[in-house]
Amino acid sequence: MRQIGNSVDRAGRTARTTFASLAIPNYRRYVGGQAISLIGTWMQTTAQSWLILTLTHSSIDLGLIVALQTLPVLLLGAYGGVVADRVDKRKLMILLQSLMGLQALVLGILVTTHVVQVWEVGLLAVLLGLNNTFENPARQAFILEMVGPRDLRNAVSLNSVLVNVARAVGPAVAGLLIASVGDGICFLLNALSFVAVVFSLATMDRSKLQPSVPSGRARGQLRAGVRYVAHSPDLGVPLLMMVLIGTFAYEFQVVLPVLADQTFHGGPTAYGFMLASMGVGAVAGGLVTAARGHTGLRPVTLAASAFAVVLLFAAGAPSLLFEYLALAAVGWASVSFIARGNSTLQLGAAPSMRGRVMALWAIAFQGTTPIGGPLIGLIVAGEGARAGLLTGAVSCAAAAGLAMVFINRLKSSRATPGTQETEETAGPEEAEVDLGVVDPE
Repeated sequence: MRQIGNSVDRAGRTARTTFASLAIPNYRRYVGGQAISLIGTWMQTTAQSWLILTLTHSSIDLGLIVALQTLPVLLLGAYGGVVADRVDKRKLMILLQSLMGLQALVLGILVTTHVVQVWEVGLLAVLLGLNNTFENPARQAFILEMVGPRDLRNAVSLNSVLVNVARAVGPAVAGLLIASVGDGICFLLNALSFVAVVFSLATMDRSKLQPSVPSGRARGQLRAGVRYVAHSPDLGVPLLMMVLIGTFAYEFQVVLPVLADQTFHGGPTAYGFMLASMGVGAVAGGLVTAARGHTGLRPVTLAASAFAVVLLFAAGAPSLLFEYLALAAVGWASVSFIARGNSTLQLGAAPSMRGRVMALWAIAFQGTTPIGGPLIGLIVAGEGARAGLLTGAVSCAAAAGLAMVFINRLKSSRATPGTQETEETAGPEEAEVDLGVVDPE
C-alpha cells in the first residue's frame, strides 16, 4: 500500500510540474481559446496545400504559395518586433486575430463558390503573412507577461503541445472533410474558430498580467535589436541554428503533400494523417520537455541532432505505416528543438528587447520559407519527396555542428590560462536556467 501511495504521490508531483503554468487563470483562458483556433488553423493549412496541389499539380507552385505567405515575415519581421515592444501586446493580438479570421472567411467563400483562382490564394496568403509578421512576436512575448519567468519554459512547452495537439486533430479532420465534402468547409470553420481566441484575450484579468514597459518610439530601435543579438552569442547561435533548420527542414507543407500523393499514393487522407502523426509525436515530446530539462545551447544542440536522425529515418521509410511512425518521431524532436530554443531566447533577452529578439526568431523560423520553400519545391520536383526530407536532415546536422563548434571554442577559451570570461561572452550552457526541474540523467 505504501508503494502504491508513493507512486500516486510521484505521479501527482509529475503532473503538477508538467502542467504548472495552467494553474495561472489567464494562461488557462488563453490556452482554451488557442486550442480551438489552432485546430482551425491546421485545418486551413492542410486544405490550402491540397487546394494548390489540386489546382496546379506542381510542387514548385506549392512552394511558391508557402513562400508568399511567409515573405512578409522575412521582409518586415524585425519591424514587427519593434512594434511589439512599443504597444500593448494583448490589444494588438485582438486586432490581428480578428483580421486573420476575416482572411479565412474570404478564402472559404471563394472556395465553396468554386470561383477561386491561384492568384487569389496567393494574395490572401500574403495578407495572412502580414498579420503573422506583427502578431507572432507579440504573441511569443505575451506568454511571459501571462506567466512570469519561473513558469515560462513550462508555458512555452505546453503551448507547443497545444499546437501539436491541434496538428494531430486538425489535419486528420481536414483530410476527412476534403475527401467527403470538399476543402472549402475547412476555411470557413477556421474563420469561426478565431472567435474563441479573440474572446479569451478580451476577457482576461488584466490586473494579473505582468506587462513589459513599452519601449516608446525612438530612432534606431531596429538596429539596436540586431546589435543586441550580435553581441549575445547565447542568443545569436540558436538564431543561426534556426535559420538553417527553418530554411530546409520546416518545409513540411511542401514535402508532405507530394510524399502522400506521389510517393505513397495515399491521397488527402494520407496527407492528413501524416500531419496528425507528427502532431501525436510532438504532443508526447512537448509534455516531456514541459516536465523536465533545461534551457541553453547544449540542450538545443542535442534536440537539433535528434531532429537530424529522425528526419533521416523519415526519408527512408519503406512503407506508409513506417512513415507515420517516423513522422511521429519527427514531431517529438521538432517540438523539443522549438520549445528549448524559444525559451532560451525569451529567458536570455532583456525585457525591453524581447519583442525584437522573438521577431528575429520568427524570421529565422518562418521568414526563411520564401527561400527554403521554392528550393525544397525544386528538389522535390527533381528528386522526389524523400530528397526533401533528406535535405532537412542535413540542415539539422549542420546546425548542430555549428553549435558544437561554438561550445568547443568556449571550452578552449576557459582552458587557456589568464582568460577572463566576460558577461558578454559567457557561454549559453552557463546561462542555462534551472526552473526547479530535474534532468532525467
